[in-house]
This record gives sequence, C-alpha cells and structure tokens, in this order.
Amino acid sequence: MNILKTIKREERKLEKQVSKLQRQLEGLKTAAKALGNSAQDGYIQARKRVLSAAARAKISTAAKRRWAKVRAGAKKAVS
Repeated sequence: MNILKTIKREERKLEKQVSKLQRQLEGLKTAAKALGNSAQDGYIQARKRVLSAAARAKISTAAKRRWAKVRAGAKKAVS
C-alpha cells in the first residue's frame, strides 16, 4: 500500500505543476493580447530582401569588371 501513497503524492505534485504552468500560460496570453498586433510585427517583417533590376545590373557590371581585371592579369603572367 505504500506504493499507492507514493503514486498519489506524485500525482498531486504533477497536478500542482500543471496548474502553475496553466496560470503562466494564461498570463502570457493576456500580455500578448494587451500588446495587440505589435507582438506579431517581428514575425511578419522577416521577409526576403529583393533587389531592383538596376541594382542587380550594377552588381553584375562590377563583377564583370573585376573578372576582366583578373583575366588580364593572368594573361600578363602567362606571356
């Protein structure tokens, strides 16, 4: 019968922990509700960055110039 007492004691402990966690969860929900949509703004704003066509063209042109310099330097080294 000692085992049953131990099981009941553990059950009460776990029920206390569950009720404590439920109170904490309710507090968090209330806080989020009080903040309104501002609590969700951080998640919505995490969007993919998009470059304009002009910016992509500038980057492409600059990369081509850099590679042209590298190729020109390689030709001089071989000659």
